[in-house]
Amino acid sequence: MSQALNITSKNRQHYNERYKNVSIAGIEKTLSRLDAYLDEVTVTDTSWVAMFRNDFRNQLQGKKVLELGCGDCRLVAVMVALGAEVTANDIADKSGDIVAKINASGILEKPIGFVQGDFLKAVFPAASFDLVVGKAFVHHLTHEQEAAFYQKIAQLLKPGGEVRFVEPAVNSKLLDTLRWMVPVKGRPSSLQTKKFAHWKANDPHPERDNSSKHYKELGLNYFKEVEIIPIGALERFHRLFPKSKNNRAFRKKAYWWESKMSLFIQHKLARAHTVIFRKPIPGKAGNLSVQHS
Repeated sequence: MSQALNITSKNRQHYNERYKNVSIAGIEKTLSRLDAYLDEVTVTDTSWVAMFRNDFRNQLQGKKVLELGCGDCRLVAVMVALGAEVTANDIADKSGDIVAKINASGILEKPIGFVQGDFLKAVFPAASFDLVVGKAFVHHLTHEQEAAFYQKIAQLLKPGGEVRFVEPAVNSKLLDTLRWMVPVKGRPSSLQTKKFAHWKANDPHPERDNSSKHYKELGLNYFKEVEIIPIGALERFHRLFPKSKNNRAFRKKAYWWESKMSLFIQHKLARAHTVIFRKPIPGKAGNLSVQHS
């Protein structure tokens, strides 16, 4: 089995297990207090802060959006509630089950579209999306898969559209080495060599480059404009006191503190980054399961 197929199979199994108990009631609660929910998470939780920067919240009304790696579908539901027409994609069957339950519940005015399985095999009309988004899914792809995704996305994006991904950032080898030493839920410390080796063998993530430099260089093969915005240079240290009642307050303040740091330091110490692509390059898109009108 090729590396890409093996990684895809591991991801499907991993996320089917992870999403099997997602609460539709929890998503309903989020939507019932949407403004208050977004006011909180978009200044505190890294993936939401990074995705919703630059007034993203107010850009969704009337937009056609494709979310790749939709996972637990909370972001999908939020974008629809904010006025977007969303098609979601994930290799996990459970994500499709979640979408079906959300649509059946009637909590959204417009249904969510869902395409299950390999994005590269799915057929979409060319230039059909204003936005293509994803939270923490690109780093699950091999570099070869990632290039193929960008090639296809470039053809699906409208000329004035935007691609927006939020991904982990590894811009310092020293920090990355230290990160692996700190155990987190479900992952032992790299200092526990046998346990770590066992975890690594079953980890669905491929060995790959997640640096800002990599995203910029690869993105420029398919898009004329690439913007990389770092986040989490200081916020990353909240993991040192996960159970503290001050944890979320620290995270919120950390984003303000790090905004005062030089961009060079922010990039070096970043925990994550918002990766934005604009202006697809004509002729680079190729013909990867895209329907032309």
